Formats: sequence, structure tokens, C-alpha cells
Amino acid sequence: MAVGLQSREEATETAQTFSRSLGWLLKQASYALSTELVAALAPLKVSPRGYHVLAAAQTGEHTQTELAQAVGLDKTTMVVTIDELEAAGLAKRLPSSQDRRARVIAVTKAGRRKVAEGQKIMARVEDEVLATLPPGERSGLLDALNRLVSDRLSEPVQCTPPVRRREPR
Repeated sequence: MAVGLQSREEATETAQTFSRSLGWLLKQASYALSTELVAALAPLKVSPRGYHVLAAAQTGEHTQTELAQAVGLDKTTMVVTIDELEAAGLAKRLPSSQDRRARVIAVTKAGRRKVAEGQKIMARVEDEVLATLPPGERSGLLDALNRLVSDRLSEPVQCTPPVRRREPR
């Protein structure tokens, strides 16, 4: 067996070892869902990160910094993401009506169409994932995660080295 590859039995044993570990479970679920969303959105030629930035940007006049905070991206990743969205004709940087020094991100007509198409894809994938749970547990899971991310897990702890938020490519 190649180095780094586990047999099915070893993978099952690892999963059982961490079956009560919140961090491991959230990481595994996040990674698997992220890869599924990347694959599902690929025909639209937009990443989940790009989709979320567009969806947030169309809710009002937001600067890059405000969008980065809303979506959970660092400044560098946000700049790269906006550059990609601009190059694809899905968003553009415009002067803010509130502060001439600031730039806001405007979603183009093409970008709004991508968001509408992406919403359908995201809803389908999320419905398929949640369908593995009984109906009562689906709502309970989402409610519990919402409480966690709006309370105890609302802000990352400062650490060295910092943890970077990355999506699989």
C-alpha cells in the first residue's frame, strides 16, 4: 500500500477514534461538502467562495473589507477572489457613494444570473446532504450550528501561526 493511503478498515478505525471529536467531525464534514460544492458549481465556472462573495455583495453596497468579514475571507484571498470575479464579468469595483476613497463591489447582471443559478445548485446539494438525516435532525443540526457560529464560535481565536481558510482546488 502506498505511503499515506489507508485501507478501508484503517479509515474506519480512525473515524471511530474521532467519532466524538467536534473539531474532527466539523473538519471532515466541511471538507467533503466543500469538494461536493466545488464539483457542483464547476459548470457555472464559479467557486463556492466566488458564489458566496457575489451573493453577499448583491445584498447592498459593501466594500471589499466588509464582504471579506461577512464571508470569512482574509484580505489577500478577497482581493484574488474579486479579481477573478471581475475578470469573468461577474462583479466590478465602483467608488462608494458614502466615501470617495472606498471601493464597493457591484454585482453585474451576469453575476446576478450566476447567483440565481448557484442558489439552485447549493440548495440541491444541501438538500441531498441533509436527506441522510431524519427530518427532525436536519433542522436541529442547522439550529445548533447557527448557535455555535453566532455565539461561541463567532470569532476565531488569535493563534500563531494563523490558521488560513482555504478551499480545495
